[in-house]
Amino acid sequence: MSDAVKKDGKLKIGKYEFSSRLMVGTGKFSTNEVMMASHEASGSEIVTVAVRRVELDKTKESMLNYIDTDKYTLLPNTAGCYTADDAIRTCMLAREALDTDFVKLEVLGDEKTLFPDNEALLESAKVLVKEGFTVLPYTSDDPIMAKKLEDIGCAAVMPLAAPIGSGLGVRNPYNIKIILEHANVPIIVDAGVGCASDAAIAMELGCDGILMNTAIAGAKDPVSMARAMKLAVEAGRLSYLSGRIPMKLYATASSPLEGIIK
Repeated sequence: MSDAVKKDGKLKIGKYEFSSRLMVGTGKFSTNEVMMASHEASGSEIVTVAVRRVELDKTKESMLNYIDTDKYTLLPNTAGCYTADDAIRTCMLAREALDTDFVKLEVLGDEKTLFPDNEALLESAKVLVKEGFTVLPYTSDDPIMAKKLEDIGCAAVMPLAAPIGSGLGVRNPYNIKIILEHANVPIIVDAGVGCASDAAIAMELGCDGILMNTAIAGAKDPVSMARAMKLAVEAGRLSYLSGRIPMKLYATASSPLEGIIK
């Protein structure tokens, strides 16, 4: 086993621990069966569900009946919330209905861009942390806001790579690097990943994990894309741990020039 593999541990988010660093969603799949197969192919241990868009009563027809909670940890999210009060109420509902304190906190500021309202996000995060939730906030790639969210007790911080569902990949790697440099909690890229190379790039920056939905569910072959994302996250993480060579403006010969017979 290589030194890089040996020194990599589990992903720790508050009191939770995971071997996989890929988190997946449940929306936009053509069928529940495709969703189930994609989750399996992804190797993920965390599945996020939109509390406001799913039937929480498992005695009725619900997407939740297609998620094996013995295998996957549910991460309820507050997608569709535009105020701090709505987000807080949604998290309380999730804790009551799903018996979990593990939540992905979203407070959106605009219906077109789906960018987060960071002021309302911070306000709601403060309340939820005090109420004993393990809070994973979806935020912009703003290093100042990321640090504020950590400082109030969020268990991880989830900066966007690009707008939700855009597939644009990591648009501002420099901000992500700054966030990582100052973070003492896991940094998990959320939103904007479109293909396997996007996932690998995010992980090579040093991110602790990635959450994605549209990139898998919207692919022509979601199950194959899920497997591709699994491999990309693993490869990107191993590449980061291995330590890349420095970038140089000019060439450096692969074979030493010293000792060449002329």
